[in-house]
Amino acid sequence: MPVGRRPGSYVCGTDAAMDIIDGKWKVSILWALGEEGVRRFGELRRLLPGVTEKVLAAQLRELEADGIVHREDYAEVPPRVEYSLTEIGHQLNEALAPLGVWGKRHVLGVEPAVR
Repeated sequence: MPVGRRPGSYVCGTDAAMDIIDGKWKVSILWALGEEGVRRFGELRRLLPGVTEKVLAAQLRELEADGIVHREDYAEVPPRVEYSLTEIGHQLNEALAPLGVWGKRHVLGVEPAVR
């Protein structure tokens, strides 16, 4: 299933991908969900210091609408909502991994561990 919001307005695949991850917290959300698999809203908020509830909720909704994040709503009291990556979200995280290596090496000055 294709994802995206501006069909026909992209000049290349990188432009299209950047539209999906555009937003200050989206890449960090992808990282957090990729580390553990399933996270509750409060866990994500604690992992991303500085993000407001409003912004986190909005960016999660956008990622969900783009097919990157799955939201599981449980009919419990108190309410419980869990977020996880879809298959497309896992593929996006894999595509971002080399960018993380580049950032560690060239911005942080740390040689990344070999996995």
